[in-house]
Amino acid sequence: MSTTLQAKERKEFRHSALRTIRETGNIPAVIYGAKVDSKPVYVSSAELTKTIRDVGRNGIISLDVDGSKQDVVLTDYQEGAIKREFIHVDFLAVDKSSKINVDVRLVLVGEAEGVKDGGVLQQTLHQIAITSTPDNIPQQIEVDITNLKVGETVLMGDIPSAGAFTINHEDDEVVASILPPRQEEEINAGEQQEPGHPDNEEGRETKPE
Repeated sequence: MSTTLQAKERKEFRHSALRTIRETGNIPAVIYGAKVDSKPVYVSSAELTKTIRDVGRNGIISLDVDGSKQDVVLTDYQEGAIKREFIHVDFLAVDKSSKINVDVRLVLVGEAEGVKDGGVLQQTLHQIAITSTPDNIPQQIEVDITNLKVGETVLMGDIPSAGAFTINHEDDEVVASILPPRQEEEINAGEQQEPGHPDNEEGRETKPE
């Protein structure tokens, strides 16, 4: 189920025109794809935010460009440095039956046993590249790390895809691991002992007369 988002073609490309688009609550965008000509457009910032909330970050959007509709997915975006708002987005034109390559957010779920034991959780990957038809793209891929112990690792091959999509990573690629507690305290304690002899060493070793 896709949600319709209104868009208008951009025909003015001067920097001032981009500024005017943003000042009126809109976002410059581009539609691209293997079977379509790249087309610059703009969409309402508020409507885009609402649409993404409705369909999800990887959901299918029916983009209505001046009356002509095209199914798209949001593939890339630029954010403002201060307000973190969208300042430019890329839409990939899709056919619902054709597979596409996308990056999906990886989320670790649960509190790992190893962390409770003092270990340090290290997440190596935050996005997973997959191939899928547009309607089978997950909003995010979750990995349960509740039973992960100190010294243990989650590999890409441990992540189930249920056949709905293909993961484009090697099975032995590390996703997350629990590092052992740091040994700094023991190391520091050893370093604090100055080389040399204690003041009363000779007195201890001297036998009473």
